Amino acid sequence: MLEDESTEYMNFEIHPQEVKRLLDAGEKIKLVDVREPQEHQICRIDGAELIPMGTVPQHLTRLEDEAEEAKLVVLCHHGMRSLNVVAWLRDKGVANCVSMSGGIDAWSLLVDPQVPRY
Repeated sequence: MLEDESTEYMNFEIHPQEVKRLLDAGEKIKLVDVREPQEHQICRIDGAELIPMGTVPQHLTRLEDEAEEAKLVVLCHHGMRSLNVVAWLRDKGVANCVSMSGGIDAWSLLVDPQVPRY
């Protein structure tokens, strides 16, 4: 992989372990869960706000404001929807956002095995 490609990848995604480190360090981040409500009922990360992917455009103004105060960390089941949401937000001018690579499934495997997998 070329250095530029690696840098671009890293700019769009953050590993679950790094999210945990930032949370533990008290860094200002906002977790945004873009899964569907039925998925959120199965498992969730404490403090994450549920904003299903299809409703993100309705929350754009608020997310823009929140991104000025804290980095938005967007998550889903495996990291694809969240990556799409981050690309969309960046296209709309919200630069302070990243997708959690591997989603909540990776969080369960790498950070908190108490979070159920599905």
